[in-house]
Order: sequence, then structure tokens, then C-alpha cells
Amino acid sequence: MNFAAYIRPADYQDVGTLYRFICELEESDLNASAFRAVFQRNLTDRRVHYLVAEVAGEVVGFISCHVQYLLHHTGKVGEIQELYVMPEYRNQQIGRQLVAALEELAAEHGFVNLEVTANQKRTHTHRFYQQLTFRPSHFKFVKEFQ
Repeated sequence: MNFAAYIRPADYQDVGTLYRFICELEESDLNASAFRAVFQRNLTDRRVHYLVAEVAGEVVGFISCHVQYLLHHTGKVGEIQELYVMPEYRNQQIGRQLVAALEELAAEHGFVNLEVTANQKRTHTHRFYQQLTFRPSHFKFVKEFQ
């Protein structure tokens, strides 16, 4: 069964649900107060877009996109930072609907492209994005300071 989700911008009332989603996605218990502070700050940042998917009034999915003007793209680039769909709603087109809504937003705001980085171990995620015509093009290297 495929669900037609209602896609809307996230608001602060979603913080508890999105905290659970991101903890699950990261396989870690994040600092809840720090999460809330970052979430609240980003809600007022025009360069950050948070969308949620609702089915029957319940938030079942989330996508985030951070926007920057990059010299090497000579324009506005959106980078998908997080995409999460509740396990019982996966393979029901919710993720595709969230990405499609973000693509509409990107077109409306004049992005030159959308990018996404996915953990190497998430091969199913790689396939998902490739099915949506994202193409692999870079390696990402990370150096942590904490």
C-alpha cells in the first residue's frame, strides 16, 4: 500500500518527533537540549528547509536541506542532510514524496542542484537516491574535533 502523505514545513511542535527520528537515524542518543536549540535556531534560518510527511495526522517522515552559495557550482546548492521515514511506512513512497517536495522547493528557489551524502554502510540509501536520478560523484572525508 502506498500512502499519499501531506508534506508541510516542520515547526517547533515537531521537535520531539524529529529528535526521535534523528536519534534512530544516527543510531545514537543525541543531547536533547542541544538538539532543541539547534532545531529552534534553524527554523528561523532561511537557508535551512525542514519538511515533514504526515499520514492521518501523524508525522511519519522528515527531510532537511541546508542551502549555500558555492563558488564551484556558481550558484545556490541545497544539500540534503537528513531523510528519515518511520520503519512501518518505508517502501510506501513517503521518502520519494519528501524528495519530490524538496525538488519543487529547489526549483522555486533557483537551486543549481541538490546534493546528498549518505553513510557508506547504507547501500539501500545509495540505491534509493540513484533511483531518483541522483548520481554518485564525490567522496566525503570527515575529521572530528569533539
